[in-house]
Amino acid sequence: MFQLASPVTAGIEIKKSRFIAWVGPAADRQEARQIVQNLRLQHPDAGHVCWALITTQDSGMDDDGEPAGTAAKPIYNVLTHKQLSNVLGVVVRYWGGVKLGAGGLTRAYGQVVSDALKLAELVPVVTFVVLSGQVPFASEAGFRRLCQQFQAEVLSVAYAEQVLVTLRLPEDQLAGFDVAASNFLKGQWHSRPLT
Repeated sequence: MFQLASPVTAGIEIKKSRFIAWVGPAADRQEARQIVQNLRLQHPDAGHVCWALITTQDSGMDDDGEPAGTAAKPIYNVLTHKQLSNVLGVVVRYWGGVKLGAGGLTRAYGQVVSDALKLAELVPVVTFVVLSGQVPFASEAGFRRLCQQFQAEVLSVAYAEQVLVTLRLPEDQLAGFDVAASNFLKGQWHSRPLT
């Protein structure tokens, strides 16, 4: 999965109708609604402001008065084809007076979003895990250096019989980190994931 580093825009004109795409990061439906509202305010004379949202928690779409399935669904299809997450695709349409038909609308909405994504910088979605474990006092400094090697962020440290450490690290680093920590601590590293 990928997400966008920053918003991108593109525009096309087909039979006097203008299609303006805005595609960018969105964390949730509330943020998406605010972006769509801002675009409506920027384009008060537009006939339609159609959108599709894909996030890890929620998805949604709106044809905004276009025939069902001819606007939001093509936007959604392009976003999913590009394996995007945490993304909002919006297309503002100014009607040019010539009907495009269902096929023409579908192609236009999909094309303008695809054109915008050609300008986008895609970054991999990184999922994190939080885990805790115990480290002997004498090994704490070396363990912290090991954490840095695996991009593990120390969230908290508590001192008891041993050092109780809570870490956050990229999920794809977990297996390697556990092996390296166990080797460094001579088999004494036993982590447990936290929810």
